Amino acid sequence: MNKLSDVTSAHWSLTTAPFTGERNIKVTNVYIWDMDETLILLKSLLDGTYAQAFGGTKDSSKGIEIGKLWEKLILQVCDEHFFYEQIEDYNEPFLSFLSDYDDGKDLSGCDFTNDGLSFPYDDSNKRKLAHRHRAIANKYTKGLHNLLDQNMIKQWEDLYKLTDDYTDGWLSSGHALLEQTSGKEKTSSQPVTTESTHGNTGMKCQDINVLVTSGSLIPSLVKCMLFRLDDQIIHENVYSSWEVGKLQCFSWIRSRLGGESVRFCVIGDGVEECEAAERMCWPFIKIDFVPNAPLRLPGLTPRLIQHYLEVIYGPSYTDSDPEGQ
Repeated sequence: MNKLSDVTSAHWSLTTAPFTGERNIKVTNVYIWDMDETLILLKSLLDGTYAQAFGGTKDSSKGIEIGKLWEKLILQVCDEHFFYEQIEDYNEPFLSFLSDYDDGKDLSGCDFTNDGLSFPYDDSNKRKLAHRHRAIANKYTKGLHNLLDQNMIKQWEDLYKLTDDYTDGWLSSGHALLEQTSGKEKTSSQPVTTESTHGNTGMKCQDINVLVTSGSLIPSLVKCMLFRLDDQIIHENVYSSWEVGKLQCFSWIRSRLGGESVRFCVIGDGVEECEAAERMCWPFIKIDFVPNAPLRLPGLTPRLIQHYLEVIYGPSYTDSDPEGQ
């Protein structure tokens, strides 16, 4: 399903009741994003397919080198700041997955290198892993500028700019689109919580960006930070489908964020998220990095995303949009 007509016909064949769009109720849109080759470019840089799509106008070796620099930086940050060497074999689908095992212990003086985390994966070790996940959540919220030294920050910022220039603004366009879809301007480092944006359908609230990636959880969180997505996607909204699959993640998201006035839209480049979206009766937007593709970055707009939503749910009417136009 690569075309809008294919996707819309598939979704309309499912029994989905249109969203009624009652007046005076603020509709909340939940945008579920893939990461690689959607909000960011990495795999296609490493294997040269991004450059190949431009028919020789892009230097493939430069793209591959950029990809390798990202790989090195991601792994370095994972190992030095996010316990990845210790917990690589303990992937979970989201950071709070083991919260029932977290005893709330003060972690300020915790020595994570000598607390004995090991197999078997019993309750004691799940508690130790839950402690690390809570520490990782705190680091994510504080941001990389509070973790990295000035030399590494400059290396990171230079690499981001190099990548954005090479990809014709793909990274900055993805960030801008997240800002536009959520309505969250970059004016504060304080993350927006699910409760403040989603608790009352009668209040004016922001839409929600969620990330579901097929990569393992900790590197995916680090990539969110390095590619500057963390001011728009809070750590509670980052899911790894590595072991459980995207359909399971989508089901969790619907259970957690769903409601009478909530609409979901999936944006990605892969078959798995397309099929999972179809199972959920949600619209799916397929991203393609090929030049002149209609759905790529830069190019994809909130208005076009709204069109996909309205194909499935019908027009929405709000106080600020009384005619639904």
